[in-house]
Amino acid sequence: MSLVLDSGEITRALKRISHEILERNHGVSSLVLMGIPTRGRFIAQRLSEMIAEIESPVPCGTLDITMHRDDHRLRAPRALMETVMPMGGIEGKDVVLVDDVLFSGRTIRAALDALGELGRPRSVQLAVLVDRGHRELPIRADFVGKNIPTSLKESVKVYLTEHDGRDLVEIETVEE
Repeated sequence: MSLVLDSGEITRALKRISHEILERNHGVSSLVLMGIPTRGRFIAQRLSEMIAEIESPVPCGTLDITMHRDDHRLRAPRALMETVMPMGGIEGKDVVLVDDVLFSGRTIRAALDALGELGRPRSVQLAVLVDRGHRELPIRADFVGKNIPTSLKESVKVYLTEHDGRDLVEIETVEE
């Protein structure tokens, strides 16, 4: 394993993303954050808190994508997570989807499908802590904490205090 981001670097990356989100959206008036479980949910909550410190509170929710994934037959069944709608919903809002790692783009495709069932946002943007490349779909992040070029024999592991008891990002080599 090799350490890519420590706790301080994660915090700095999220603060930068918070400022970039505010700049691109000209404030928080129509902004909504939707975190993708598991760790995207915690990152969205952190971004919401950071944005509130800079400007004012921004609604934050959670978007379960389990039933919209295209790999049901390839993986073991997953438990459904709770979708939590933010105050005011998403209709006509500028929604920022938040996830920990962007890889193939398939999770984000599923998130777009799930989001469409909840309402019709004015716009959808994507914020990720790590973009590791290897896209299989034409999806890109609007806000990226760190670009980490990886090989397909590597895996990016994100650990967050809220879920794992520590903050760090590591790369590990996957055995074939």
